[in-house]
Amino acid sequence: MSNEAPVGNPNEHLESLSPAPIWHFFRLLCNTPRPSYKEEAILSKIEQFAEQRGFSAERDEGGNLLVKRPATPGYEQVPVVTLQSHVDMVAQADVEHDFTRDPILTEVRDGWLWAKGTTLGADNGIGVAGALAVLADDELVHGPLEALFTVEEETSMGGALRLAPNWLQGRYLLNMDSEDRGEVYIGCAGGVHVKISEHFVEHELDSQWTFLTLSVSGLNGGHSGVEINQQKGSANQLLPRALLAVLDALEEGAVAIASYRGGEMSNAITRSASAVIAVKNADVAAISAQVAELEATLKQELADVDAGVVVTVSDEVPRQAALSAEDSARFIRLLGALPYGVERYSDEVPGVVETSNNIGIVELEGGRLSLDAMVRSLRDSAALALAARIEGLARLGGFSAESSSFYPGWNPIPHSPLLTRFCDIHTQVEGHSPEVKVIHAGLECGIIGAQYPHLEMISFGPTIKGPHSPSERVELAAVEAFWGLLRGTIESLAKDPLPA
Repeated sequence: MSNEAPVGNPNEHLESLSPAPIWHFFRLLCNTPRPSYKEEAILSKIEQFAEQRGFSAERDEGGNLLVKRPATPGYEQVPVVTLQSHVDMVAQADVEHDFTRDPILTEVRDGWLWAKGTTLGADNGIGVAGALAVLADDELVHGPLEALFTVEEETSMGGALRLAPNWLQGRYLLNMDSEDRGEVYIGCAGGVHVKISEHFVEHELDSQWTFLTLSVSGLNGGHSGVEINQQKGSANQLLPRALLAVLDALEEGAVAIASYRGGEMSNAITRSASAVIAVKNADVAAISAQVAELEATLKQELADVDAGVVVTVSDEVPRQAALSAEDSARFIRLLGALPYGVERYSDEVPGVVETSNNIGIVELEGGRLSLDAMVRSLRDSAALALAARIEGLARLGGFSAESSSFYPGWNPIPHSPLLTRFCDIHTQVEGHSPEVKVIHAGLECGIIGAQYPHLEMISFGPTIKGPHSPSERVELAAVEAFWGLLRGTIESLAKDPLPA
């Protein structure tokens, strides 16, 4: 069953969904382009909303926005509650879509809200909509509230990392960036990026060489943190595997790389990648047969997670400059050697990934290589150790490498008063206690908590599947429950304050 918005009135159907306050504001978010680094439009609209309601709103030097709502009369002395969410979204599409201009078009399918061929932005748009709905709720009994809207979370955690000191007044922070109904998170992974670069000298090849495009596509992709344990295929792992097979099957010096492109986000499992290669004319037929054999093998290996994987080699493409055979082999072997996926599972939290690496973005164009790998870990020391190992591996191959954009993890406090209160509210709303968990993904709580150590924090949200990919969708019933939990927690903290 599909419930679609008319083309001329984007997402009007969202106004008919429940809970109405959240879907009203989520429509605003869908209709306002907001990829990472392009958050100005949505921040301006939130500021306009705050001005209309008479709330204070200010930005810090990091670009984050803080909106404050005074307490319900009689509750002015209640501790401040901070609502926290990020306004940017991952931009991934299977259709033609300009994320800097076009609205996200949505539809309801069997109890879930989807976007039409793009990421939905429920990560973290539902959290933003929840905060705005709370700020607009005239029936809610509450103490002083502040809503923190951060930027650049999906690319670098940049907003949280640049968060102004001595700005937040809250004692409790409710992060709304988790993605499973019935769960509450009290800890998360930290992370660090490893950037690898090189500038190769290109060469023109004579007529003995044929240029081909080798590509991997048809993968599901997904979130490189919460879905890394699902063993999904990454095109930035599988295409190098194909290139290695070609390299090892031919005589030395018979493969040259002209270009490579795979991935658009460091925190998304790469869905497709392609490389333009040059081989000796006599080897073209052999490569085609080898690629077909590899595709059949991958379909067997990935049958349960990525059965749609496709490996293709094109007909001849226009001639272009390429790396030397020696540099090509060095590049291919580096990609083939990089670790991908789960490095270690946690001993303290059974079943949870402790440390992982995602080969997020690889670009080789005009002889310039740029690679961005994202390491995550529940242990900061383990994240830095794996990053150092990747750096060392790159340098052994003669490449430049450095770690950057480190952000700390969030150490769990299993018996905090805020967690106990939330579990009580959860039992009232859902009829059972939530599962208390630690997530292998970067929540901004770790960064915020490092600067504001007095904050008690929890993270919760509705069920979202397929984040960071065009299969992203959010469960409507879970949003209804999320709204009840959010309102119930805020009201409980006002009417029955926790002991100091």
